[in-house]
Amino acid sequence: MDRFVELVKRHPMLTAWVALSIGMVAILLYTAKDVELLPTQRLALVLATIGLAGACVWILSWDSDEDASPDAGEPPK
Repeated sequence: MDRFVELVKRHPMLTAWVALSIGMVAILLYTAKDVELLPTQRLALVLATIGLAGACVWILSWDSDEDASPDAGEPPK
């Protein structure tokens, strides 16, 4: 358990990407269970969903980068 906590602390964006990807793929597969898709189509949807989750985490990291900057409270020069 300590290794997992250390991994999350060292790589928060990567773990957020994995967690969000798992949730989004689970929802995708559950909602598409009655749709007749070829395995390659289902795979393409899963890969696109994983990419979308990565983009979401990347966009969310923009806000956290601004909060972490040392001159966040100073007005622009």
